[in-house]
Amino acid sequence: MVNVKSYQELFLKYLDQSPWPESPKALYEPVDYLMHLGGKRLRPVLALIAYSLFRKDVERALPAAMAVEVFHNFSLVHDDIMDEAPLRRGKPSVHTKYNINTGILSGDVMLIYTYEYLLQIDDPEKIRKMVSVFNKVAIKVCEGQQYDMDFEQRSDVTIDEYIEMIRFKTAALIAGSLALGAIAAGAADEDVRHLEAFGENIGLAFQLQDDYLDTFGDPEKVGKKAGGDIAQNKKTFLILRALEVAGPEQRRELEKYMGSTDFDEQEKITAVMDILRSLDIPAQILSRKQFYQDEAFRHLNEVNTINQNTQILYDLSMDLIGRES
Repeated sequence: MVNVKSYQELFLKYLDQSPWPESPKALYEPVDYLMHLGGKRLRPVLALIAYSLFRKDVERALPAAMAVEVFHNFSLVHDDIMDEAPLRRGKPSVHTKYNINTGILSGDVMLIYTYEYLLQIDDPEKIRKMVSVFNKVAIKVCEGQQYDMDFEQRSDVTIDEYIEMIRFKTAALIAGSLALGAIAAGAADEDVRHLEAFGENIGLAFQLQDDYLDTFGDPEKVGKKAGGDIAQNKKTFLILRALEVAGPEQRRELEKYMGSTDFDEQEKITAVMDILRSLDIPAQILSRKQFYQDEAFRHLNEVNTINQNTQILYDLSMDLIGRES
């Protein structure tokens, strides 16, 4: 039976059979290191499933799947440098294991190889459409990262701005992965648009679930202490919504805690969580997540497919947005 695992295995086999150049070693060794650090391979799997909705010869979509995975990992290299993150998937990040200059240059070459893989698709018109879609996605991802960095310096971020940021930074590549797979299969433009809209809304729901779990998830299931975003003064949906609906006194209290790092960390997390609960913010973020979830599946139901593989997309999506860890 075809399932998510079979697509993961198909992609991993292709990844292992697509070695990076051996020279210069200092350029390509970090690329190979990162590409084999693991992960769920969500984006290439989405590209393969999208292709399979319209054609059976899914192996022909492997270059498109590789393109989105290489681009995703390129963005992680540069994000880790900007965030000064020492770890990636539990192992040293590229710039930590090697150095910052290596991280920048190895990331750059990964971006270029994204286009090399897109050019392996067998039809010039499909390539043109795919490159156009990919360029728009790549621009959105960069813009989303800039918005995210800008928000760290601002105290007046709105929920609409936050949603737009995660729409670009997180959801755009999920939507783009589905679109690239569908275009490679020769899908009709309307079906591509529905899959893009499905992916974008799933991406938004996924990020809101992530925001919720960071603060209100079960630490034993999530694998980390609750309240990491609060400790780091991150302006997530939870905080922004609370600032919108809080009365003057609660707003001052929230701004006091979220505008400083001088408080005892656990005291701060507990106080902010108490404010969020008193304003019914956990229920509100889950309600907004449900809205995007419903929108996603409305678009998925509009896709004209040759088989029942939309069920695989449905099940995979529910695993992502209904997860507890």
